Amino acid sequence: MKKHTLIFTLILAMSSFTSCGTQNMTKDLPVSEPSPDISVSETIPTAESEQVTAPSQEVGYEGMEAVYAESIKDGIYSITVDSSSPMFNITACELKVESGKMTAVITMGGTGYAYIFMGTSDEAENAAEDEYIGYSEDDTGKHSFTVPVEALNKEISCAAFSKKKEQWYDRLLVFRADSLPVDAYTSGTVKTAADLGLEDGQYTADVILSGGSGRASVESPALITVTEGKVIAKIIWNSKNYDYMVVEGEKYLPLKSEENSAFEIPVASFDFDLPVSADTTAMSTPHEIEYTLRFNSSGIEKK
Repeated sequence: MKKHTLIFTLILAMSSFTSCGTQNMTKDLPVSEPSPDISVSETIPTAESEQVTAPSQEVGYEGMEAVYAESIKDGIYSITVDSSSPMFNITACELKVESGKMTAVITMGGTGYAYIFMGTSDEAENAAEDEYIGYSEDDTGKHSFTVPVEALNKEISCAAFSKKKEQWYDRLLVFRADSLPVDAYTSGTVKTAADLGLEDGQYTADVILSGGSGRASVESPALITVTEGKVIAKIIWNSKNYDYMVVEGEKYLPLKSEENSAFEIPVASFDFDLPVSADTTAMSTPHEIEYTLRFNSSGIEKK
């Protein structure tokens, strides 16, 4: 009996020690917190389902100005579209301009949406069904929606209805005017050297840089040189870490005469957001960053 009693006492003591230790360990463990990049109501998105709203992305760029149909010649153009959500992935877009109105055919990267509504999700839920925009499907199974476009370079509210979740999700779209060619604009909207009557010689013009992280800047006014109607601008960055620029598909190397990175690039027109890329070596690995440069025609001065 004594032997059995001793064994029972030992088991009871070990059980008590284990319970106490577990409680202490649990007490000392840190409380799990949600990732700062994803809210409590969010999760990582999957390709074809809207489990919850994915983290939003920035659209457009600071200082962009709305461009309306009257500034664009009638025609059909390939155009870039920014989407505020990676779940609403637009792989291609065709802009149609006709008689002062613009529409766009947006091709999606997936097939997860049944409808689009040009407005907010709250407005979509209270709208009539005939106001919803359905998709069309091509031979490859890709889905596309034809939507009205109020203006380029303007945030446009769009709601998308998920087939799986049967729920509306808010999106913001920006149809990028800087992805159109210069000759898409109507006469007088953008100005060439000939439009401004600039003779051969050197001038200065105010230049505005947009895009990137906002930390980069360029000297303004910039020196521009006009030769037989063609304009070359000298761009000087506030950093010496840019090793090349890309303008209209052409790569330009820095001038060796300047302390900071400086380039001579072509400028097709003024009062136009010229898309450029610049490669910086300031980070651990080189990064090509997208910017826009706008050379203002007002205030051009002869050197």
